[in-house]
Amino acid sequence: MTSPAPQQETFRTLLRSQKVWDTELPAFDAARDPALAPAEPLPLFHAWFAEAVGAGQPEPHTMQLATVAEDGGPDVRTVMLHDADGRGWHFATHASSTKGRQLAARPEAALHFYWAAQGRQIRVRGRVTTAPHAESLADLHARSAGALAAALVGRQSEVLTSYEELERSSAAAWERARAEPDADAPTWTLYVLDPVEAEFFQGDAQRRHVRLRYRKGDEGWVRELLWP
Repeated sequence: MTSPAPQQETFRTLLRSQKVWDTELPAFDAARDPALAPAEPLPLFHAWFAEAVGAGQPEPHTMQLATVAEDGGPDVRTVMLHDADGRGWHFATHASSTKGRQLAARPEAALHFYWAAQGRQIRVRGRVTTAPHAESLADLHARSAGALAAALVGRQSEVLTSYEELERSSAAAWERARAEPDADAPTWTLYVLDPVEAEFFQGDAQRRHVRLRYRKGDEGWVRELLWP
């Protein structure tokens, strides 16, 4: 058996030296009784989000979005949460992008939040629907000029022939976004994931992690603990 290359050994040493949750972790009352948790996942998500912000978690509004690729395999990327309400979890992208096409072909997705500041994860899975274009635009216009400029550039996921081409398109889009703050972005689409399952994970220093799963049943949400 040959020895690993020096670069590989350096990487492994660095990897194994990393600490996990080098902080005091909060307790989760649902560990003793799932009935102590809210009857539905949304209020608990709202509470945990506020606590993540309070704990100084960087970018707690970013999440991983997993979709089904054209070849039937998984695909994942990081996107921004736009809202979480009684309809579901909201995010946006161009309908013409890779993920937009994937969602059109198979409107199902999973979301994942990781808030290391408190050793918490949240997973949400369900069916995805598109909001009306007027609502998608209203959501876009409520954000920054940079967000509008990025949407106006468009062509997301297409092959880029040169970075200079992106610079030119971006400059033109920024100019239009400043001049027309209500400009239309025809393919920009707001998506809403209606959950059928949500899991709240609370890390534990002794690896007795708490996993509370909400599962939508015929008569509402079922709360149950899972082995870590």
